[in-house]
Amino acid sequence: MATGVWATQALEAVVLAAGSGARFGGGKLTAAYGPGVLLDGALAAAFAAPVRGVTVVTGADAERVAAAARGFDPRTRIVHAADHAEGMGASLRAGIASLPADAQGAFVFLGDMPRVPHPVLGLLADAVEAGAPAAAPTFGGRRGNPVVLGRALFPQLLALKGDAGARELLAELSDLALVPAPDDGVLFDVDVPGDLPPP
Repeated sequence: MATGVWATQALEAVVLAAGSGARFGGGKLTAAYGPGVLLDGALAAAFAAPVRGVTVVTGADAERVAAAARGFDPRTRIVHAADHAEGMGASLRAGIASLPADAQGAFVFLGDMPRVPHPVLGLLADAVEAGAPAAAPTFGGRRGNPVVLGRALFPQLLALKGDAGARELLAELSDLALVPAPDDGVLFDVDVPGDLPPP
């Protein structure tokens, strides 16, 4: 976990890893990717972010995902979203609800996004520290992930339903900070086996 201004400002990281990966055929987050598994990329970014702790939210395939996360770094906290079948809203609720009471904000990483460029992470945190309620990276005119959500948004996050995650909430923010990213890793995710690079 990176150190810096947020090390004293209680920012946390939440990695959403509860989906079933139905379009992939199951077992997506523990599929081979590079020298490890797909989830490793999101975890590497989470631990590179200026945060105090990293929490992985499990759901489908919970035991294998939890084992992969702990194998990547034993400091990883594991939270299980029992209602994960509802969609991303349930996973995000579980992750936010599990954070320490003094958390001032949270990065939200998606477990199937392995190429997040690390240089953008500090800039996202800086934008929220400067007063934005939330921050998101952009590339090529498109908004990507991860996002940083300030504590003032936590009540709304805890009320989320369905599979949209925080997308609609962010769309309604007139003062969302948009931070240019250096490459399309903020947009790239793995949905089907064909999205994986050749071995």
